[in-house]
Amino acid sequence: MTDAHILSAFPRDYAAARDGFRRAAAEAGCAVTSYETGDVGPRGEALTIDVAVSHAHAGVGTETAIVLSSGLHGVEAPFGSAVQVTALREITAGRLRPEARLVLVHALNPSGFAWSRRVDARNVDLNRAFRWPGMPDAPPDGPYGAIDALLNPPRPPSSDLFRLRVVAAALRAGPATLKRAIAAGQRSYPRGLFYAGTETPPLQTFLEREVPGWLAGATTAVHLDFHTGLGRRDNAALIVDYPLIETERAWWTGRVGAHVLSESLRDDKAYTAIGSLGQWCAARRFAPRYRFAFAEFGTFGGPRILAGLRAENRAHHWAKPGDAATIAAKAGLRTLFCPPDADWRVRAVRRALALIGAVSSSAAPA
Repeated sequence: MTDAHILSAFPRDYAAARDGFRRAAAEAGCAVTSYETGDVGPRGEALTIDVAVSHAHAGVGTETAIVLSSGLHGVEAPFGSAVQVTALREITAGRLRPEARLVLVHALNPSGFAWSRRVDARNVDLNRAFRWPGMPDAPPDGPYGAIDALLNPPRPPSSDLFRLRVVAAALRAGPATLKRAIAAGQRSYPRGLFYAGTETPPLQTFLEREVPGWLAGATTAVHLDFHTGLGRRDNAALIVDYPLIETERAWWTGRVGAHVLSESLRDDKAYTAIGSLGQWCAARRFAPRYRFAFAEFGTFGGPRILAGLRAENRAHHWAKPGDAATIAAKAGLRTLFCPPDADWRVRAVRRALALIGAVSSSAAPA
């Protein structure tokens, strides 16, 4: 697997990513199904979630499934798509021989992918929107409400010393407190950042209906959901945001190492998003043993990421689609979540494939 091989897997846009994924999946011998979401892209094209299912090599290990999903946050999808396409190409070339069934879910949020947004067509952050009986209570929106005017002023993007103002706010409230107030999720400001929505998202209904079929017969499932942006540029982590029992913790650390596993519930400096995909999957348990982690690859610092999200959100709500400010904000967001330099892309994909290999080779329960 050469660097050029990896770099060619990064798509220029959603349409190219969808075509590349479908082609790579078919060449790898997967069964491919496309599901229309009802949303449309910038050219009026129908948007789809595409799923490839591959049975284990030589029929071994079909009771175990490895789920690789991408694009829950749309603008982060180019990286996850590149990882999925590279893995499929490695299967076709015979360099990757999975011992378990693979389920690759491409572009969970195709609207965000196509429109260069983190959120879906309803401005909902899908990793804050899942709902289930007995889920933890959402935090009060008061802390977020106190800073909504800073995060989403009702005008197009402009230079207003935002990053300095965020640093000042962090000094006043404390960095961890401010981080939780901003990023945990909120339900009172539909045009704001990290909006969790007020209804069950269509994606949850879709997964509730389809996942049992993809995992039929599997007693163990290991699910990695690919994300970018959080952490240092050279950082790669598997983040678990639901309680782990000791045997589960030992399983993860035994395969990826304690330095890679990050448990947000045990980290005083971390935040836990309300209604996350990981919490919902853990509660729903699509298999008797369902292990879920966000595979997170760092790009830029938190203040810079937040400034980019703010600029794109302002452009989306308060500027016209063809305005220079809108075009610049969306281009900037794509760069923040999928840096264009070859070194980051190659190293991140190689690390992602190593993580896939680590959880795949010993996916059966310990």
